[in-house]
Amino acid sequence: MSNCYLAYHFTIEPKEVGSEILIAELGEKPFESFIETETGITAYIQKDLHTDFILSDIAILQSDEFKISYNIEEIEQVNWNEEWEKNFEPIDVDGLCHVRAPFHEPTKALYDIVIEPKMSFGTGHHETTHMMIQHLLEMDVTNMKTLDMGCGTAILAILAEMKGAKPIDAIDIDNWCYLNSIENAERNLCKHITVYEGDARLLKNKNYDLIIANINRNILLNDMQAYVDCLNPNGVLLLSGFYEEDIPYLTDACTSKGLKFVKKLQRNNWVSLKFIN
Repeated sequence: MSNCYLAYHFTIEPKEVGSEILIAELGEKPFESFIETETGITAYIQKDLHTDFILSDIAILQSDEFKISYNIEEIEQVNWNEEWEKNFEPIDVDGLCHVRAPFHEPTKALYDIVIEPKMSFGTGHHETTHMMIQHLLEMDVTNMKTLDMGCGTAILAILAEMKGAKPIDAIDIDNWCYLNSIENAERNLCKHITVYEGDARLLKNKNYDLIIANINRNILLNDMQAYVDCLNPNGVLLLSGFYEEDIPYLTDACTSKGLKFVKKLQRNNWVSLKFIN
């Protein structure tokens, strides 16, 4: 098979939700890998498997809710580690938590997390993940039974374990995220994280002291009752993945179910909210 690849460089607005949907749709095609960029994603496909009509039935490209453009570049050989190294810079959250790839040098941060992002999201670069890390850094989560919902790379589950939470369930509907989360938990020597592939239906008959849900507004609103049903008394719910203008919808969904608003973090136009049961 040819070593020649085509790289589709997509610019996506809004980026976070649009990238997830686009990757899910492109995943049904012979695209081999995806890299998160500042403005969207780059998707790689072997030239031998490419057709001129490969994007013709990608629904999100026809959606009025997203603005997506792209250009195509031909690449003779793809060294994935080199691509990650170009696109994945170490992250420093408040000097306490560093998130890096395996090819970066270890740091002296209190929490040094090693993530190999592969084709999944949640590397810590995005504002929502950054804020969720900040919430966790402020909390004493010792022995808290924890759920990382929409775990991506499991970075938040890993930090929770490093801070003493256990046991921890990490759930993602995306198979790549599921597999990558397992690898990253092992890479960080985690012993208390169990990764599941699926959605909120897996929460039936479960209970948690801490629920971390960094997804998007619509999924959070749709699954809010499931979160509340399995949140223990005095349990904490951390939410992110939405914009400042979405706050009233999320706040109403939580307070109408008996949760108490505690704190808001904001980074650019992205927001993270903390509630207590």
